[in-house]
Amino acid sequence: GADLADGSCAHPTIPGRVSPLLPANHVTMAKGTGLVHTAPAHGMEDYSVASHHQLPTDCLVDEGGFFTEAAGPQLQNKNVLEDGNEAVIQMLQAAGSLLKEEKYVHSYPYDWRTKKPMIIRASKQWFVNTASVKATAQEVLKKVKVIPASAVNRMLEMLDRRTFWCISRQRCWGVP
Repeated sequence: GADLADGSCAHPTIPGRVSPLLPANHVTMAKGTGLVHTAPAHGMEDYSVASHHQLPTDCLVDEGGFFTEAAGPQLQNKNVLEDGNEAVIQMLQAAGSLLKEEKYVHSYPYDWRTKKPMIIRASKQWFVNTASVKATAQEVLKKVKVIPASAVNRMLEMLDRRTFWCISRQRCWGVP
């Protein structure tokens, strides 16, 4: 990896786009080749690498898990975990860029309710770091009927340790 650091390559599916080759502490030989793609809008480690190198955090996947128009006409409206995967493989084959293909069971995070794989993606949010927000949240929580009641203290302690707050409505059905 060190020999390739600071190099670049042509993006495999977006013509004319150049992708930098960057070092990342979370990439090791223990879990593969030591070379991985970076998708800044799809995971904390990738986002950190992109932020460090001032890369954009383009998200080519919509809320439903489908490629957006920005991914290109060959991928647009394809589900990333289904026909989108096959479309990317076909694009790589057509470009002569696919060195090897094999089936691999990816360790996606799974949704605790549906038991289906989740796609992590960036979304617009607001982060605040104020004592007043924390104090208000703790006071409001004390008025909520929690079952079992013993869980309130754990939640209050968790809120006290929290340093940043993300105000978001990404889950219409609530949080676990």
